[in-house]
Amino acid sequence: MSLSAVLLAAGPTPSPTPSGTTTPAVPTIKDAHESATQAATWVEQNWSTWLAIGLRVLLILAIAAVLRVVIRRAITKFIDRMNRTAQAVDGTALGGLLVNVERRRQRSQAIGSVLRSVASFVIMGTAALMVLSAFEINLAPLLASAGVAGVAIGFGARNLVTDFLSGVFMILEDQYGVGDTIDAGVASGEVIEVGLRVTKLRGDNGEIWYVRNGEVKRIGNLSQGWSTAGVDVTVRSSEDLDKVRSTIGDVAERMSKEEPWNELLWGPIEVLGLDSVLLDSMVVRVSAKTMPGKSLTVERELRWRIKLAFDAADIPIVGRAPLALDAEPTADPTAGMAAPSAYASTTSPQSVAATPLAPPSVTK
Repeated sequence: MSLSAVLLAAGPTPSPTPSGTTTPAVPTIKDAHESATQAATWVEQNWSTWLAIGLRVLLILAIAAVLRVVIRRAITKFIDRMNRTAQAVDGTALGGLLVNVERRRQRSQAIGSVLRSVASFVIMGTAALMVLSAFEINLAPLLASAGVAGVAIGFGARNLVTDFLSGVFMILEDQYGVGDTIDAGVASGEVIEVGLRVTKLRGDNGEIWYVRNGEVKRIGNLSQGWSTAGVDVTVRSSEDLDKVRSTIGDVAERMSKEEPWNELLWGPIEVLGLDSVLLDSMVVRVSAKTMPGKSLTVERELRWRIKLAFDAADIPIVGRAPLALDAEPTADPTAGMAAPSAYASTTSPQSVAATPLAPPSVTK
């Protein structure tokens, strides 16, 4: 029995008037005393129930808050441990195969943010359902409606779910990050923003590509590990190979000691040997291991220095064009034409002899 029902039942009853209408009776002290007594009785009978519900709600909220703090701290410690492991590996030979510490720190922060958000959502959502159940609210219709809505949303937004899951696994596997140059199949360029649904790329011409993570079937990361700079030098087949190797070696030694090339070069510049030999030329292959994404810069500088060194050493750089054959005399364009006919002129003897005779005129 609710408090409002008790007060209504204890209220003054209306009294009829001579005209047939009823007017509310004036409450007396006795009526007020009875109403207060019934209200106090109702409170005395139900206070334990409301106190139990309130204590249960407070207990649920307290446990949820403590559990949320504990799990978030555990996730933070796990991320910090990942960062310490990355710092220990970065200084070893294996660290060259992996990304640097800053890159790992950014990835670990993104993973930690996602995990903390998921943990908070699960814990607080469960606590909210438990609070509703404490007030004796039937959760079956609510859960059934949520299940049906979830299935409908899952079918209607399956592409969105695919993009989200692909983004989560991309971050967990560290496939690429901000600043990397990648080839995603549908577009290529420098990564300027990584999201759980969309990745933004800056193209070579300055355009921005918005690539959905679910549409990426393969990824070629050009910024992880190291890059390889390769330069092909084409010289005459009669050149002295020892002289060519010595000249390139001097260029490589000077370049590896100068800044900023000594930081961009992660290995010595090596002359791999002859890549091909033709009748009039041969190709010498030069290669070097560089910082990720800096191979083109090193290649341009290396070509510049090799060209200057070859000019100083009097070593010409030739192309791969075939040998030019000896020039033949130009044929007479009229050589294949037939001689003009004698009948082309109307005054030639042949034309006059072939002219038919005119018929004799008839006189009367």
